[in-house]
Amino acid sequence: MKNLIRFDWAVKRLLRNKANFGILEGFLSELIGEDIKIESILESESNQDSRYDKFNKVDLLVKNSKEELIIIEVQNNREHDYLLRILFGTSKLLVENMNVGMVYSQIKKIISVNIVYFDLGQGDDYIYHGTTNFIGVNKKDILKLSEDQQLLYKTDTIAKIYPEYYIIKVNQFNDVANNTLDEWIYFLKKDEIKDEFNAKGLRQAKIELDILKLSQAERKEYEHFVEQERYEESLIVSNYKVGELKGELKGELKGKMQSKLEIAKRCLQKEMSIDEIVELTGLSRIEITNLNRTSE
Repeated sequence: MKNLIRFDWAVKRLLRNKANFGILEGFLSELIGEDIKIESILESESNQDSRYDKFNKVDLLVKNSKEELIIIEVQNNREHDYLLRILFGTSKLLVENMNVGMVYSQIKKIISVNIVYFDLGQGDDYIYHGTTNFIGVNKKDILKLSEDQQLLYKTDTIAKIYPEYYIIKVNQFNDVANNTLDEWIYFLKKDEIKDEFNAKGLRQAKIELDILKLSQAERKEYEHFVEQERYEESLIVSNYKVGELKGELKGELKGKMQSKLEIAKRCLQKEMSIDEIVELTGLSRIEITNLNRTSE
């Protein structure tokens, strides 16, 4: 077992502690590109512990000093509808934070950070950032805020008032850390922090996420979590391989059947008897009779 605790388990168990906010602040600051200060960890229906933990969805809802809401989610297992699920998550959070009588200008900014350990969509990068902009249909210009709107929203860009999405495809990272954000991605993938890494939050992470600092009960719980994750990953791989083999076999059988039918067609054209064709191809009399009717 490696010396450092996996980030997904740390998010669910350790990083909610105010003493460890510096770790999360460092990660978010490197990702978003601005100094993030966490005011509090919030609870909602989506991030409370439940019997559905086995699905490996880890939610952490953070409010920063700018009153922005940041969702951090770690997803280990493949989900084909994941892009729509993160849309649902931000939409639900937006509605949950709308009070009766609240004016629209008070709607909180939402940032959705998604760390995925499976191949999501098609793309060569390992970090994607999604925003909302309005592009002119005819002149292709970007719609901007008026001066009054800039004062109202406290920003000069429309994209900054709509939800933003970050997707980190961990497994696609090539293990070469070219900058401080890459150092964080390296940790997310390898559960290791090199001595020369200087990204915000990583030095604290190297100390606080040491497995040896866990109590005996916590360590036992963590080991169970790791083993459960390995088991579920093995099931997914096994099911995928079984499906792949079934697909190959089905394709082979279909190809063989098509070949037999082609031979039977040629035999019928040569006016061979059905009994002769049955013996030659192994097809049933019904299959050959139906083929004969189709070709008539």
